[in-house]
Amino acid sequence: MRGHSHRAGRTARKRRQKHESSARSVSLCHQPQHVKLWKFLHHRGFSSTLLQPALFTDTGRGLQTLRTIKPGQLIISLPESCLLTTSTVLHSYLGRYIKSWKPRLSPLLTLCIFLVCERHRGEASDWFPYINVLPTVYTCPAYFSDDVMALLPASVRRRALEQREAVKEMHSTNQEFFRSLQPVLSQPTADVLTYEALRWAWCSVNTRTVFMSHASSSFLSGPDNYALAPFLDLLNHRPDVQVKAGFNDVTRCYEIRSVSGTLRYQQAFINYGSHDNQQLLLEYGFVTTANPHSVVYVDTDLLCDVLRGDRSLTQKIKFLRENSFLHNLTVSSDGPSWRLMTALRLLSLPQTLYHQWKAVLLGQLVCEEREQWSVRMAKSLCQRLLQDTCSALDKVSHLLQQCEQPIREQLNVVKSLRQEERCILGSCLKALEESLRHNDSPLGAVN
Repeated sequence: MRGHSHRAGRTARKRRQKHESSARSVSLCHQPQHVKLWKFLHHRGFSSTLLQPALFTDTGRGLQTLRTIKPGQLIISLPESCLLTTSTVLHSYLGRYIKSWKPRLSPLLTLCIFLVCERHRGEASDWFPYINVLPTVYTCPAYFSDDVMALLPASVRRRALEQREAVKEMHSTNQEFFRSLQPVLSQPTADVLTYEALRWAWCSVNTRTVFMSHASSSFLSGPDNYALAPFLDLLNHRPDVQVKAGFNDVTRCYEIRSVSGTLRYQQAFINYGSHDNQQLLLEYGFVTTANPHSVVYVDTDLLCDVLRGDRSLTQKIKFLRENSFLHNLTVSSDGPSWRLMTALRLLSLPQTLYHQWKAVLLGQLVCEEREQWSVRMAKSLCQRLLQDTCSALDKVSHLLQQCEQPIREQLNVVKSLRQEERCILGSCLKALEESLRHNDSPLGAVN
């Protein structure tokens, strides 16, 4: 979790305040599993009179303020003894197995294995009060069925499939180590360290850890900056919130301090970073409405399909690829990004004007005719993306009428993503049409 600087305008603040006042909540602090978690944390030195767990109508579980939090005030201070890190694992009953194993395990895998084994131990686990409040399933792409995966935009679908395959590979390539843990398990390792169990643990670590640098361990392989933070991980993300977060080496606590403050009985939010909705879906399994960082990505395959009549397209695409200009081509509500318009301007050049490519990269216009061509191609790309988005939303609506609850939750996340992208594309098309009508100044100049 990292701090983020974004200052919302007056209209955005009013809209947010109206939304906050309409969101209702129910306290969860009296539920048995949260009582046990509180006792577990209190025993390890944590206490809080500012926040309580609650169920909100708009976000689900979160943390509610019991008093007004002032700007600059400490929201939460979680002692190191409450954090679950690789050090926790290496000092546990799994430590000797991990320390003696070659090749070394990654910190991520180490935490995943510990979570699976601790969940298997049930109430005998020291960490049971925490594991008992973790979600049992997630809406990350690693959980997506093939039908749901097919409804994602092409740009995020590839990364989602890579995520799912990475978890499968982590499970399949570590079978020998899993079998070595049989002495500490009451059931066969094949029944405990299943793909489904590892997927749950992977999503738990990927969605709920805070960033915390650790000294490298000779028993592990790769950088280690994970820490699972019970109770603190109930804080939800909002893109316009500003906080300062990190581990305090003096107090030996992970601390989060508010920048703008929060009113009493409202949900306390933090900021996971300046992520667009596709990134939020991939990393955390949710999207946010009116996300100021959200964009729609233009895939290379779509670019080639829209421009397939150009006989020199292969040569031009090769040039763009060699100059790293085929990545991060996007449109926002304000219009096409600078990178997309620059790529289109380069693609607009006939062979007789190839010598102008450096001028295009510097933002110079070759001629009005080429500029208008570039804007028309940007419009065609948006229309194709919008068509794909509307088609996907129709399919989502159809599947929602006949699916079970786990799939329904996945579909609702995809639906939210697609609805946000439909709004972005609609606004972008208006900006492009306005530009074509009035022959405006160059698009993508500041994006």
